[in-house]
Amino acid sequence: MIEANELRKAYPPDVQALDGLSLTVEEGTIFGLLGPNGAGKSTVVKILTTLARPDSGTAVVAGHDVVAEPERVRRSIGVVGQKPGFDPAATGRENLELQGAIYDLHGLDLTSRVDESLERFGLAEAAGRAARTYSGGMGRRLDIAMGLLHRPQVLFLDEPTTGLDPEVRVSIWQQIERLAREEEMTILLTTHYLDEADELAGRLAIVDRGKIVTTGTPDELKRAQRGDALQIELVETPEGDAALERLGRIEGLSELTLEGRMLRARALDGATAVPLALAALESGGHRVGAVAMSRPSLDDVYLRYAGRSFTEADNAERREAA
Repeated sequence: MIEANELRKAYPPDVQALDGLSLTVEEGTIFGLLGPNGAGKSTVVKILTTLARPDSGTAVVAGHDVVAEPERVRRSIGVVGQKPGFDPAATGRENLELQGAIYDLHGLDLTSRVDESLERFGLAEAAGRAARTYSGGMGRRLDIAMGLLHRPQVLFLDEPTTGLDPEVRVSIWQQIERLAREEEMTILLTTHYLDEADELAGRLAIVDRGKIVTTGTPDELKRAQRGDALQIELVETPEGDAALERLGRIEGLSELTLEGRMLRARALDGATAVPLALAALESGGHRVGAVAMSRPSLDDVYLRYAGRSFTEADNAERREAA
């Protein structure tokens, strides 16, 4: 349903947003693009939804080339952006009616679809209220309802739960899962939330610096990370690589990284490795403040393929943006 090949896009003065990104999304799946802020996810969506042109590469959505056939692409897709797409002064019903008119829906067909959408997304009682009076969760539901009103083949959800509180996020997840199940719709979801990608995506691609570094189902990617993840927080930031060198001598430890005071490693047997690691660090004068051990997560997957933790990448992109 979506196929992109070697997409490249740069912004002046020297930002390489996409650097040869390729992906394939099968029909009827929720495909997640997971990456930190600034990784290139929104640029991918802009190109696939005809809002931007790639510098090079090709992309086809619902059988139509995004550059050569933009109008046909737009007729085939629904889009829910990061920011609200509704008119805050208009009512919920008026927003849906306007959306339908844009797609040449009129008369009884438009009325029935609007009524159905208001009921489906729990907005019927608030249909006559101005959208600016809606809560964050209601606004997101209205956005999704608008994106679905013309019954698109592909729905793009660009960071759909950013800024929402945890309870509302879970509610939006349930709506998305229901859409995929009942409509058998193809959904491309971009997110920088690890738990959101893990919960929703049937298949996902991890994006870093404008490239896809790995692709698979969340479970496949996590199973490929053998052993336990260790995180050791030191009391003080160590100088040089002495702390890493000490851990490197311990059998069964791999993928060692140091970010500030945080040491991370992969252990074939975490229960055995933890006391050995603590002893090695303490004997070298590196005081340990806290230790955590966990089963593989998507953060571990990101660390393995991108060479830095997800949090580090996200913070780095925020600093550059500032």
